[in-house]
Amino acid sequence: MQFLDDSLHPENQDKVVITVAPYGPEWMPQDFPEDIAVTMEEQVQKAVECYEAGATVLHLHVRELDGKGSKRLSKFNELIAGVRKAVPDMIIQVGGSISFAPEDDGQAAKWLSDDTRHMLADLEPKPDQVTVAINTTQMNIMELLYPEYLKGTSLDNPLFQAAYSEMTVPAGPAWVEEHLKRLQAADIQPHFQLTGIHALETLERLVRKGVYKGPLNTTWIGIGGGFDGPNPFNFFNFVHRAPDGCTVTAESLLKNVLPFNMMAMAMGLHPRCGIEDTIIDQHGNRMTSVQQIQQCARVAKELGREVADGTEARRIYRIGEWYSDVDATLRANGMAPNRRAGEKNVPQRVAA
Repeated sequence: MQFLDDSLHPENQDKVVITVAPYGPEWMPQDFPEDIAVTMEEQVQKAVECYEAGATVLHLHVRELDGKGSKRLSKFNELIAGVRKAVPDMIIQVGGSISFAPEDDGQAAKWLSDDTRHMLADLEPKPDQVTVAINTTQMNIMELLYPEYLKGTSLDNPLFQAAYSEMTVPAGPAWVEEHLKRLQAADIQPHFQLTGIHALETLERLVRKGVYKGPLNTTWIGIGGGFDGPNPFNFFNFVHRAPDGCTVTAESLLKNVLPFNMMAMAMGLHPRCGIEDTIIDQHGNRMTSVQQIQQCARVAKELGREVADGTEARRIYRIGEWYSDVDATLRANGMAPNRRAGEKNVPQRVAA
C-alpha cells in the first residue's frame, strides 16, 4: 500500500469497518457464560447487540445446544436467516472452517472435508462473505494462549491443548481454486484470511492468472503457531506489500488484539475483535464482544475516524462487485498490470 504525506489524516481515510467474532468456537460456554451464546435465539441476539455497538461485519460460527461448535450446514442456514432478518444491513461473514473444535477429549481438532467445505457456497440464505485461507498451514493456537489466561477454562485441559496444538488449515492449490470458483458462481465474496507474505503472494498469483476476479478484502492474522507472529514488523511488511486497492483488517490474540487494532485504525485500516480473538482485556479481566466493539469505536473516535454503518461497510468492501477479466481486476485492486510480450522493466499503471 502507498502512504502519502497526508495518509494518516482521518479525513483521507475510509470509515472504520469493525469486524466482530463473537461466537468463539474454541471456548466452551462455561468458560465465559456471560457472553457465550448457545441457543439459536441467543446467537441471533448476540449479532444484534454487536451491530448496535458498532460492528458491521459478523464473523459467524454456530453452536449446538450442547455448547459445541456445529458442523451442520442446516444450523448455519438457520443462524444466517435469523441474523439477516434481525439486522439486515450487517455483513454476514461465515468462518470457512465451519468448526474446528474437537468432538471429544483428546480427539484432534479437525476441519471438515474439502467437499463439505465447498458446500458453504450452497448456504441458503447466502452469506455476504466466506473466509478463505490460502496455502495449507499449521494453526497451533496454543502457542500464544499463555497458561495464566487459561486457568479455569476448558483449554486448561491438556488433552484439548494437545488437540488444538496439532491443528492445521487445509488450503491446498486444488481446493482453493475450486472453492473460489464455487463462491464466485454463487455471488459470495471471499474474505481472504492470510497467514503472512507467502499467502499474499499466492493470492496475487491467483488474481494474475484469472482464478479470482473480484475485490481483495484481506485479514492479516498474527496469532503465531504457523501464522505470522504478533510482531509489528510482520504486520507493517504485510501492509506495505498489500495492493493499493484492497482492504486490510488486523487479527491477533489476547492482549495483542488491542495494540494491533489501534495500529490498524491509525493507518486507515480496520480492526477485528470479539471473544474468538480474546476473552480478556489488557488487565486480564473478562471482556465481552460488545465491550471490545465499544473500545474500538472509542479509539476510532479519538483518531478522528468515523465508524462505518452497514451501507458504508458494504461500499468499502465492494460487496456484490465482480470484474470482467484479469486486467479489470488488477486495475480495480490497484495492482500493476501483467507483463505484456516483449515489455521491459516494470509494467506501468496507465489510465483506462
